[in-house]
Amino acid sequence: MTKEEDFWHLEEDFFSIDKKASRKERKLASNKDRSKYKKSDQDQLKKNRETTQPEALDHLKRGRVLAIMPEGILVSSDQEEILCSLKGSLKQDKSRIKNLVAVGDFVRFETKGPSEGVISNVETRHSVLSRADHLSRNKEQLIAVNIDQVLITTSIVLPPLKSYLVDRYIIAAQKGNMQPIIVINKIDLLNHPPEAISVDITEEKALFEEFVQVYRALNFKVIPVSADTKEGIDALREAMHGKTSVFSGQSGVGKTSLINLITGSELTTGAMVQKTRKGSHTTTTTHLIPLEGGGFCIDTPGIKSFGLWDLKVDEISAYFSEIIALSGKCKFPDCSHLNEPDCAVKRAVEKNKISPLRFGSYCALMASLSEKHTHR
Repeated sequence: MTKEEDFWHLEEDFFSIDKKASRKERKLASNKDRSKYKKSDQDQLKKNRETTQPEALDHLKRGRVLAIMPEGILVSSDQEEILCSLKGSLKQDKSRIKNLVAVGDFVRFETKGPSEGVISNVETRHSVLSRADHLSRNKEQLIAVNIDQVLITTSIVLPPLKSYLVDRYIIAAQKGNMQPIIVINKIDLLNHPPEAISVDITEEKALFEEFVQVYRALNFKVIPVSADTKEGIDALREAMHGKTSVFSGQSGVGKTSLINLITGSELTTGAMVQKTRKGSHTTTTTHLIPLEGGGFCIDTPGIKSFGLWDLKVDEISAYFSEIIALSGKCKFPDCSHLNEPDCAVKRAVEKNKISPLRFGSYCALMASLSEKHTHR
């Protein structure tokens, strides 16, 4: 099985699966009434969830969600942390969003006791990082909201760089109104590889150099770093200054280690499984962490795959600027750039004018969405 085949068949443990998940999915599948998804009904749900009259919120406190925990929703308000629950009316929302509140949300809540409260209002979000729920693919899983940039964190050697996973995050960031920034960790391993691993360092160096050249040429910001040697950390810290950033990426790439360096936190980090070159899951919840000098960063649990939410086949090429630029030169106006003859995009790939890394990501996305597993 190839690396890509292995990637597409892996399942992930992004959030803890609650005991009622399977029952809820069966209930959803048996529900034939689709009227609740009509735009008019959704508008009403939004109206119920987000009160439009400011005076109706005057008696409520305002805060920002720091973390979603088994005990409840941790909200920061006036330099105090409040553990909140959701008001019953919010729980009745039957939209296709799996979690109605996410880290980064600005909420209104009523205090119910010492450091306790009930959230009754979620403010409109200006950006959303989300993915398809891994159980059924027919609900949207919110990862973090109201953020400025996604720090797409990957690594070299342990685990290897996966350009197709990076491209999925780039699309999710752009769809959600956020700037994607690519962070490549563990670059020290290119010159000092660990012992007893079956990795061709020459190939890894070539992949790293090609990746950086290709993505920078496409105007993506790429920051190579090492959490061990601290190389590139100043550049990363500068990119995060005054911004709200979310670290997202594969398990084991070192997101938590980087956050500890940037923030001075002492979040738990995990060891790399040397035999499989895969990381272990150490972050189990998402946290909003303040930065010295301004801004916030968010740590998220690692994943093994990333299902894009609400992306259609005919929309994919729009997220590959080098492909869309040549589409007009294809023989057929609706060319998919996969099997059609006289395709300008495939010619460009053959002449190395379009990177095989990017075209491989495009083909994998086209194949996965054509299987219609996004909405079952």
